[in-house]
Amino acid sequence: MTSTASAPALESSDDIALADRLKSGVDAVNGELHKLIVGQEGVIDLVLLSLFAGGNSLIIGVPGLAKTLLINTISQVLDLKFSRIQFTPDLMPSDITGTDIIQEDEGGRRKLVFTPGPIFANIVLADEINRTPPKTQAALLEAMQEKRVTVQGKTYPLDPPFHVFATQNPIELEGTYPLPEAQLDRFMFNINMDYLGEDDEVLVVTRTTATMNQQFKHAMTGDDVRAFQALVRRVPVADAVARYAVKLARASRPGPGAPKFINEWVSYGASTRAPQQLILGGKARALMQGRYHVNFDDVRALANPVMRHRVLMNFHADSEKVTSDQIIKQLLDAVPVPGSGMR
Repeated sequence: MTSTASAPALESSDDIALADRLKSGVDAVNGELHKLIVGQEGVIDLVLLSLFAGGNSLIIGVPGLAKTLLINTISQVLDLKFSRIQFTPDLMPSDITGTDIIQEDEGGRRKLVFTPGPIFANIVLADEINRTPPKTQAALLEAMQEKRVTVQGKTYPLDPPFHVFATQNPIELEGTYPLPEAQLDRFMFNINMDYLGEDDEVLVVTRTTATMNQQFKHAMTGDDVRAFQALVRRVPVADAVARYAVKLARASRPGPGAPKFINEWVSYGASTRAPQQLILGGKARALMQGRYHVNFDDVRALANPVMRHRVLMNFHADSEKVTSDQIIKQLLDAVPVPGSGMR
């Protein structure tokens, strides 16, 4: 398979130095994280990709897999303000965004003063996001997309970097509210967090049942993350790679010319956000691996986390237990990589 495409690399010496700093910084971050987090390298890579690409991610996994611990630890290692919101059925939008309260000034006059909610942080963990009604879920939409919140007609900007990481339990359905497709589409990645291998699980049990007083070094800062996010946008991408990402998304949409399995099992295919996130994530992935351009392998490696929540299955797929991951695997086989002869 041809895994590269002709494209100009980063040319500025400052950009090259910043890219090298990102790569060494990622190594340092991983070293700090693994003082506490065991395994889950793929999940950690996707979370870091979300940060460097400026995106938000949904993490799905059963209880006890350290989803909350991972995001909290990353915020400590990056020296970012962390906020955790426990989503419950009685949670109100104002519990997330904040609200105006009446206060008296020095002259005894009453006035409305805005009290910021927990959304005002750099990294916000929306824990068990599907346990709260859609009205409250929607309170996150403006923050995730526009990096601001509006309360009582007034708009308040959120300090960058700002990222939402939401968790969801896949095994409990009672008392949950499925996330609307519009909100799902705002998550850059849908990250599956699975059980550890036996040796890693033994190590977790050993560590967590002993005395723990772990201290972390700040491997990066918020200023570093903002600089890396700007650098990711400057990474060049060849037209062939961008076109391949678009072809993957277009092939996922039912209709004339779509693969047979798409028309058979898919209700709605991936939106235009899918190729946007494939390319943006590919740029961040390239830098994390010490490269200065995006290749086809970057796009293919991110196809599942980018598209699994954007490809909506129909009744026939549900009845035959066909998953979106299986559909994406078939898509990767069906859409040829330019110049490779793959089909």
